[in-house]
Amino acid sequence: MRSDLSRRTMMQAAATMALGPSAMAATPAVKQWPISEGADTPKLCLGLGDGGRAAGDQEDAGMRRIKQLAVDYVLGGGPRIPWQEADLRARIERLRTAGLTLYNLMIGRFPNTIYGRPGRDEEIDKVIQSIRAAGKAGLPVIEYNFYAHRAMEGYYEEAGRAGTGYTAFDYDRMKDLPPLPQEGSHSVEEVWTNVTYFLKAIVPVAEESGVRLALHPNDPPAPLSRGSGQIMGTVAGWKRLIEIVPSPANGITFDCGVTKEMGEDPVEVCRYFAGRNRINHVHFRNVRVQKPFEKYAEVFPDEGQVDMFAVMKELVRQKYAGTIYPEHPRALDYDRQQPGFQGGYPGGGGYAGIVYNVAYARAMLQAALES
Repeated sequence: MRSDLSRRTMMQAAATMALGPSAMAATPAVKQWPISEGADTPKLCLGLGDGGRAAGDQEDAGMRRIKQLAVDYVLGGGPRIPWQEADLRARIERLRTAGLTLYNLMIGRFPNTIYGRPGRDEEIDKVIQSIRAAGKAGLPVIEYNFYAHRAMEGYYEEAGRAGTGYTAFDYDRMKDLPPLPQEGSHSVEEVWTNVTYFLKAIVPVAEESGVRLALHPNDPPAPLSRGSGQIMGTVAGWKRLIEIVPSPANGITFDCGVTKEMGEDPVEVCRYFAGRNRINHVHFRNVRVQKPFEKYAEVFPDEGQVDMFAVMKELVRQKYAGTIYPEHPRALDYDRQQPGFQGGYPGGGGYAGIVYNVAYARAMLQAALES
């Protein structure tokens, strides 16, 4: 048997050589391994607090824990508006000493703008100053929300596999809650009018400054939240938003989990926005949906209804080169047993959960880049 195999192998090799260089060239080249993130590929990122969850909020230890996961990009909450260039540069340099790049800061605290109240022009001027400071400091992305009200009252913890924690949402828990006095009640078209006023003022400044804006979708995507409509609670709303001021600076945070919560196909939605160069940041997580918009649970990335590999392949196929945040870790016993543990959301986890998410996302990314 062995002699027959040896003769067959030798004959095959001789035949290949006889065919000449063309046959040799047809053999696929071996790709370099490990496959790494680069300037033209998606890049994993973490929040500054993700490392601190295992480090008692010590900044140095938190940065070290992020780097130990081979994550080079970070995001965080921004300071009060207006941002100052010197402060942003100091943050960027502080992170650079640990080998980290600050890629994205969340901007907020402009309620008069969201609700169309007196004083919004002063707020918008502070946002404009902040965008200009970000551009001068070299911050690529500014993320923001435009909630009339965030429906967090519908969250609760649900037991997952082997007693882990899932973050579940049930609209019935909060659908009859009245408007809050400080927010009031606002129709969806009223909020559209307010965001249009906002975007027409700030997007041209973002373009000039070399900064991309990323509006996060409504999460949870409740149909009505304490009496107010939500502009980013449907994919149709996402599409409408990017057309208000047509520009790559006017983009979204694509969240494949929220997309599925709304009953949509995350791959198709990813293709639509990435194909138009309007995805300026990505949240990468999975869910299990019982009723779109109203009842679902955030689960581990390997067990939900989102085809996470298909989403990652689509991002690579569309040549998306921004950051991907494997967010919302599930609550594991190891994290729960740590002193001072706080999960962020009901059923939310800590650093061990983050490690799981990062490892899963990196495997998806490497496989997508290889394929």
